[in-house]
Amino acid sequence: MTDPIVLLPLSCVGLITGFLAGLLGIGGGMVLVPFMTYILGTQAVAPELAIKMAIATSMATIMFTSISSVRAHHRRGAVRWDIARRLAPGIVLGGLVASLGIFSLLKGQYLGLFFGLFVGYSALRMFRKSQTAASRTMPGTGGQLAAGGVIGCLSGLVGAGGAFISVPFMTWCNVPIHNAVATSAALGFPIAVTNVLGFMVAGLHVQGLPPHSLGYIWLPGLLAVSICSVLTAPLGARAAHRLPVAQLKKIFGGILLCLAVYMLYKSLRAW
Repeated sequence: MTDPIVLLPLSCVGLITGFLAGLLGIGGGMVLVPFMTYILGTQAVAPELAIKMAIATSMATIMFTSISSVRAHHRRGAVRWDIARRLAPGIVLGGLVASLGIFSLLKGQYLGLFFGLFVGYSALRMFRKSQTAASRTMPGTGGQLAAGGVIGCLSGLVGAGGAFISVPFMTWCNVPIHNAVATSAALGFPIAVTNVLGFMVAGLHVQGLPPHSLGYIWLPGLLAVSICSVLTAPLGARAAHRLPVAQLKKIFGGILLCLAVYMLYKSLRAW
């Protein structure tokens, strides 16, 4: 059985990731992947496998945090369901490509490096002053299908709810930041469900998995984080609507930048 002492810090990080899911629409995965990688390493899981399991388990928690977060945003009328419906089909296709194909073929160290570099790039973009043309809007159905495919695929590779790319994309298209965050929270559910199914199938016959694993999903970590995160996601959503746009962007970028540096460090050490 998993040591209960291991579940305590996971529960604490669940409270934090739930709040961030509501505040920033990030599903908590960006915070959870580095932390889960460390915890799995303490359970004698090989570094390469630990990174993959952290990504997969973090993605699974988003199924729960997304529901809790989006309900709070929906009550405030902030979710752009028209955008969510058009992005969702592409997200499903992109998620399947990532979880059933690319994820299984890439080594954990490469996934970790990709996580760090891409998230770092997304963070730096959030610090830049917007140069968005006033006339720019969301693309048509085909463009949003393609954008959804990119969001679903990249999210599956880093175990996140997609906000690290969907929020900058929507704000670039002149969607207000609060609506972009709320809509990103709604997109977290199809992203998570699609990728989790792929992770379970792809990891069924992998050697070296710790006890209580379902494919690449580590069930004790999933339960500990999910139970706690759903408690704080509505609090984060409430705070998101009270913070000014500039401050919200800086918080988003600062958190992502710190986590990117950590994952780059862990991935380079795993070589």
